[in-house]
Parts: sequence; C-alpha cells; structure tokens
Amino acid sequence: MDEKDIKVTFSGGVKVQAEYKGFKILTDQPVREGGEGTAPSPFDLFLASLATCAGYFVVAFCRERGIPIDDGGLTVRTERHPLTHMIGKMAIKIDLPADFPEKYKNAVVKAADTCTVKAHIFNPPAFEIAAEIKK
Repeated sequence: MDEKDIKVTFSGGVKVQAEYKGFKILTDQPVREGGEGTAPSPFDLFLASLATCAGYFVVAFCRERGIPIDDGGLTVRTERHPLTHMIGKMAIKIDLPADFPEKYKNAVVKAADTCTVKAHIFNPPAFEIAAEIKK
C-alpha cells in the first residue's frame, strides 16, 4: 500500500474505517439511519474538514504575524437547500480575541477563504470507480 492510498475496511453494521498516513478514522451512521451513532458519519467528517481547514488557515495567518489566537475560534453554520436538501450555504464566523489587531480583520477572512479543502470543491478531481472480486 502506497502512503498516498487510503485503505478502507468494513467494521460491522454500517461502520466504515479508513486508515491513512498511520491514522485510523472511524465512521458510523446515526441511529436514525441504521447505525449505532458511535462515530461521526463520513458527511460529518467532510463538513468538519472544511471547518478545520478554514481554522488552520486562520491559525497560520496569526502565527506568521505573531498574533496570539488561542482564545479565538470559528463557527460554521450550514443551511440546506429546501428542494435538494443538500447543503446550500456554509457561513463561517471567525471569533477573534478582543486584542486582535483591527487592521488584520479583513485579511484573516481572506486567509480562511484559501482553505485547500474548499479549493478542491471548486476544482473537483475526476472520480474513477472500479470493482474487483478477490481470488
């Protein structure tokens, strides 16, 4: 297995586990969808990856400028489209510490906007799916 590969195994019920770069990522489905609710769903991880990616770029921006951000954070609010029931809007609110320099307020928003997960949504990869029966 190449280090770029993500190895997925099925753990019983609707639990699915991924192993990537030495980390094990567990997923399950909510009880209402046939799971046990023991871990985030894959879609929850997708949303969390967007939020934490934006958060990383806020932290990196502040670290580069020596601005303490430990008291900061951000909140992502999702809104579903009424017809498709898919996420139609994600609003990110960055909570900055009281002593955050006003002159960097717009720049930190731009930094969060450079999230690489978001960039992959706007420039999605091609998907190729195949099946192979074990011998």
